[in-house]
Amino acid sequence: MLDYDKEAERYDASRGGEPRAAAAAEAVLSLVPGQARSLLDVACGTGIVTRRLAAGREGLRVTGADLASAMVRRASARLPGAVVRADSRRLPFGDGEFDAVTSVWLLHLAGGAVNVRAIVGECARVLRPGGVYVTTVDKGASHNVGSDIDAVLATRPPSTAHDAAHLVESYAREHGLTPVGRARFTGHGQGRSPRRTVADLRRGWFVTLPPGEPLAEDFATRLAALPDQDRPRPDPVFTLRAFAKP
Repeated sequence: MLDYDKEAERYDASRGGEPRAAAAAEAVLSLVPGQARSLLDVACGTGIVTRRLAAGREGLRVTGADLASAMVRRASARLPGAVVRADSRRLPFGDGEFDAVTSVWLLHLAGGAVNVRAIVGECARVLRPGGVYVTTVDKGASHNVGSDIDAVLATRPPSTAHDAAHLVESYAREHGLTPVGRARFTGHGQGRSPRRTVADLRRGWFVTLPPGEPLAEDFATRLAALPDQDRPRPDPVFTLRAFAKP
């Protein structure tokens, strides 16, 4: 698992920067009701998407929350006075405090079904009746674009997708939320090249291939043998699901 305090400095540049953030914010806002006046962005990271959520809808008050201190510092610079440090499993807000809650690129990092359930439950708790929860699902699968890199990685040890759409929907229903919509957006600038994939592998990006282990190095060798080492393959396309609180 990556250390997101250490990752904060390079997070935006290594993940598509402003173009990806713009696409994400536009897709999220397409699922947020026009009458919403308050939105909580859970696991807001550096605030690169959060800031665009605030700027993209007049009259929408946006609050960000993240657990990593370095992320909170960067997000606070983008949205002064509107970001708090918080664990997404225990949000420091009252019941029904927000008209909308979002969690973009969070659930796949939660570490298991218990944590995903807790996060979805907290997002549902702080959501007012009539509000909408919007979250990304199937994050890992989004990166499989059918490239030669994916062909190599297909043989790595499997991992459990705790953010699988059907699982997230079941957790949402457990907390009284009803599916109401979906959207997709392109992760601009996130198309993998073989060389970049090797670098990601060696810094712990792939949870079933711990850096430094012989199996990880075997995959690094196979990736390094692919042609066009610096040519990015197609960008991933991410999926959002929206759930309403009756």
